Amino acid sequence: MLERIYFSTEDEIELVGLLEKPEKPTKRVVISIHGMQSNCLKQRETILSNTIAKSGTAYFAFNNRGYEVMTYTKKVSGGKELNGGVVYEDVLDSYYDIKAAIEKMQDLGYTDIYLQGHSLGCTKIIYTYNKLKQENNIANIKGIILLSLVDIPDCQKYDLGDKYDEMLKYAEKKEQEGKERELMPEESFDHPISVKSYLRYFKYNKEIDFARYSDKEYNYPELNNIEIPLFLRWGNVHELVIQNLDELVELLRGKIHNSKLDIGYIDGADHGYSGKEELLANQIIKFIG
Repeated sequence: MLERIYFSTEDEIELVGLLEKPEKPTKRVVISIHGMQSNCLKQRETILSNTIAKSGTAYFAFNNRGYEVMTYTKKVSGGKELNGGVVYEDVLDSYYDIKAAIEKMQDLGYTDIYLQGHSLGCTKIIYTYNKLKQENNIANIKGIILLSLVDIPDCQKYDLGDKYDEMLKYAEKKEQEGKERELMPEESFDHPISVKSYLRYFKYNKEIDFARYSDKEYNYPELNNIEIPLFLRWGNVHELVIQNLDELVELLRGKIHNSKLDIGYIDGADHGYSGKEELLANQIIKFIG
């Protein structure tokens, strides 16, 4: 059964999502956090939702404030602001979105919560989980599922080459001029993006720069702070990583010290797992157990 769920965040942003319930009542739910320029209506979400619900676990996918390219965020108190989507979202605000989704699922009676992220959604989950752990507010989170965790600065440097420093200096200049809401040049990023959001990913990124695959000395403290079961997957076709997947998996297996780590990649899958959704769903089901 599919149900539309409305809820609001601590900072009064209205959000909506789709909850798919299994035939028999359950206390277990997967909360899905989408990535950049995405939403909760992707075909991947539909297949994962249907398959996981058939296994006996509910599945909740919602539109966080970063959905699509450019969006208005609607306030509970009334009014709306053009500060969402890839263009304007501050990724640190994901804390409010994910926390609100967890609380909504708890209100609906779900006590065993699995947080699942795709691409930027993984970054949001790791950041939020670490904040919630500091607050001693993770009792109902039973597992973390990360699909295609991306090293965003590394990919940007690889894509832009010598232009990386040029684009960063451009953004810094616009910031000094008070023009943070202006869009970056078209060639600066895969999607339209404001100066302010660009600087969040590539300058003011200390709190979210924890997928440092090219830094062999990095020990992944944010991931190692996750002591509950941890699931990581990538595809090996047009995936948003510059490393060989066999080498990356082995590197992280040695760096992440989690007794219930389930890590690997799906052969033939792309960044969106097109055509491999059911295989991915079944691996998630096995992980949840």
